[in-house]
Amino acid sequence: MNRRLLWKLILLITAGIVAMFYLINYVTVRAEEEMSMLSQAHRDELRDWGKQAETLYFSDDRASLERWLEVLQQREDTLAAVVGYSIRHVAGSLGLEDRYSGNNLGRDVEWKIHLYFENNPVMEIPFENSDISFLVLLPDRMRPGNYWQTTRLLLQIFLPALILAILSVLLYRHIMQPLISLQRATREFSRGDFSVRVRPQLGARRDEFSELANTFDQMAARIGEQLVNQRQLIADFSHELRTPLTRLEIAIDSLGKHYPDDPNVQRLYRESRHFRKLTEDTLALAWLDNEQPRLTQETLDLVDLIDVIVDDARFEFPDREIETYLPDSAELKNSSHQAVGQALENILRNALRYTPAGKVVEVALAGCQLGTGAAGFQVTVNDGGPGVPDALLETIFRPFYQTDPSRNTESGGVGLGLALARRQLKAVGGLVVASNRPQGGLCMTISLPAV
Repeated sequence: MNRRLLWKLILLITAGIVAMFYLINYVTVRAEEEMSMLSQAHRDELRDWGKQAETLYFSDDRASLERWLEVLQQREDTLAAVVGYSIRHVAGSLGLEDRYSGNNLGRDVEWKIHLYFENNPVMEIPFENSDISFLVLLPDRMRPGNYWQTTRLLLQIFLPALILAILSVLLYRHIMQPLISLQRATREFSRGDFSVRVRPQLGARRDEFSELANTFDQMAARIGEQLVNQRQLIADFSHELRTPLTRLEIAIDSLGKHYPDDPNVQRLYRESRHFRKLTEDTLALAWLDNEQPRLTQETLDLVDLIDVIVDDARFEFPDREIETYLPDSAELKNSSHQAVGQALENILRNALRYTPAGKVVEVALAGCQLGTGAAGFQVTVNDGGPGVPDALLETIFRPFYQTDPSRNTESGGVGLGLALARRQLKAVGGLVVASNRPQGGLCMTISLPAV
């Protein structure tokens, strides 16, 4: 197995983390620089103060200049002054005098203000063509970076969180894309589309997921071929088996006409019917398991269907009593008359088979709300038999399972009735569960969607 996905993840995570640190540093530096500068309005205001001081200074009205400075200091709660300076040559070469310009008495309004300094800086506005400058201690209201600590905290916490979230999304998409394709293909395969393949959906991808897709495609091709062959085998078996069964039944009927009282002929007749029932139920069960069809094309009245099934059961089991509790009507839409009817018949016969002679089997029908919230109907079949151990309440729905093999043999059962009933009900969106009654006997609860 190659390790391309591993190297992709290493490269992506490494590049993402490096990019995160670089971006955090870049954004932090840029934010600090931007927040270190005085706003344009404050720069203009400081320059205006310098112009006013310059005008008053060159008007030779020192008293007015002093009053103006005093008013400014009180208003802004700061210090302000007009100062002069002169450069005196001490040592070294001469000839650089014309290059002396500016001074270091204060900071220019275009300079950055250090955000980490505790004290406000002194700002300087030089007078034109003069060695005189207006100096003012920067007022607190003009100090930039008031939100710098908050901004830095956001840059140190939320920016990394955002970058890591983006990186996580990229990793998630890179990993989940083939998994979603595999999930979709698995779902389609389970629905019977054996031609579905995953590898073409991944394009030019070459990593562990592509190898997984190849493995899935190989498995799907092999299982699909086996299931198709199994379907064909069941179809061929069904066709080939019914023909000799029919000939055998015709021969037994003919033999019965010549020897009507022979017990061996009667035994052959019973065994042939038993064999046909076993064959038909097995083939039906295999078809339902393999094809998993949705038999939802008919509309039927569940009350009428139960009445017919109960009438047949009373004729077949005259020594048992069947009590019914049915409404006037119960319409099922998008269902199947054959599937629901056979399922209810198998469940009712199973109840009658385990109910002693003279005992009662109850059949009740009522409206209900299904687990999905949709409207439906619930059929309960309560027998008078011995019940089933709690540990076997699900086992009885397995094919060929018999709680009492000797009794099933006598009554013609082969352990397929309940298994077939559950699959038939599932094909119409229904469900059957078994539970033991407190007073004894088994309760079969059948839930069916009304629509």
